[in-house]
Amino acid sequence: MPLQPWMKMLSTDDHLIEPPKLWSDRLPAKYREAGPTIVEQPRPSGGPPAEVWKYEDRLYPTIGLNAVAGKKPEEFGIDPTRYDEMIPGCYDPRARLADMDIDGVWGALCFPSFPRFAGTLFLEGEDPELAHLCVKAWNDYILDEWCATAPDRLIPLVILPLWDVQACVTEIHRTAAKGAKAIAFPENPVPLGLPSFHTDHWDPVFSAAEETGMPLTMHFGTSGQAPITAPEAPMAVMIALFGCNSMYATADLLFSPVFHKHPELKVGLSEGGIGWVPYLLERIDTTWERHRFYQNVNQDVRPSELFRRHIHGCFIDDSFGIEARHAIGVDNITWECDYPHSDSYWPKSRAVAAERLADVPDEEVHKIVELNVRRLYNFPA
Repeated sequence: MPLQPWMKMLSTDDHLIEPPKLWSDRLPAKYREAGPTIVEQPRPSGGPPAEVWKYEDRLYPTIGLNAVAGKKPEEFGIDPTRYDEMIPGCYDPRARLADMDIDGVWGALCFPSFPRFAGTLFLEGEDPELAHLCVKAWNDYILDEWCATAPDRLIPLVILPLWDVQACVTEIHRTAAKGAKAIAFPENPVPLGLPSFHTDHWDPVFSAAEETGMPLTMHFGTSGQAPITAPEAPMAVMIALFGCNSMYATADLLFSPVFHKHPELKVGLSEGGIGWVPYLLERIDTTWERHRFYQNVNQDVRPSELFRRHIHGCFIDDSFGIEARHAIGVDNITWECDYPHSDSYWPKSRAVAAERLADVPDEEVHKIVELNVRRLYNFPA
């Protein structure tokens, strides 16, 4: 069994559920009423009232998006509407560490839930000053409490005030000084009403990420769009196609000026799998070879070369991707647990990963489950 006991598994995609007082404990007094708070409302089905987030008089009914760790697949489908309907590891960092120990997982990078996976909910804020303070409050919680609980195990990820480029730059440098290691960023800004990767709008942000050595983490769905084929199609269609968003982001970035202008920038794709990578790179390279001469794309660097320099993906359960690891690049692959979401194998993540990696040499397994993460996220042992 190649997943040796001394290998410390590091997940590049987990999630936390924000505790109820995250913002009320950190916002100035004049903003506490308008800022995110937990309120109760009756459930149509009766029973205990639901707990929901309230932000600027808007209600957000799901406090624990897909937080189903500890439940059987037959119980999936209904998001928890009270904190006592989740296991404490969803929102309590010490309980999370205990759950990681049960799972055989050493470390994790955790995405937001209520603010959405790249903090894009705060683009909806009517008061930009309050929205900016909400972003800073989330980051301070992550840096000062969640990850401070175990700095050698929890990888600090921060969000940005995406509506203001200069404020993004300032927040990158502020949080880097406090120990941040990664930046959540939309897989495609355009559906959010923001400029694309093909403009120079984001150059100061990408330069700040390079200067601080922090990768951009692009989680599935951060564009605000999910792959669905028809209004009548079951959600199973969307779930099966999640990886398409990571494919779109990869093609978009590789044909954009981003990596040519920012040679030190790294990007992590989250929850998109890896099995699609060899085909897409082959298709992108063929497109580049045949069609670059009449388009506004770089003429000199093969896109697959850019991928191997700049982009890494992650997998939970991707046997084909593991078989195709050399076509992808072993150094570009990381592993994810996805706790507490329904794709996670918790509390058997390590056992399942050991089974999937059974035919992979120790050196490569060690890279995939630990060393690549430490290198890409500047997270030394």
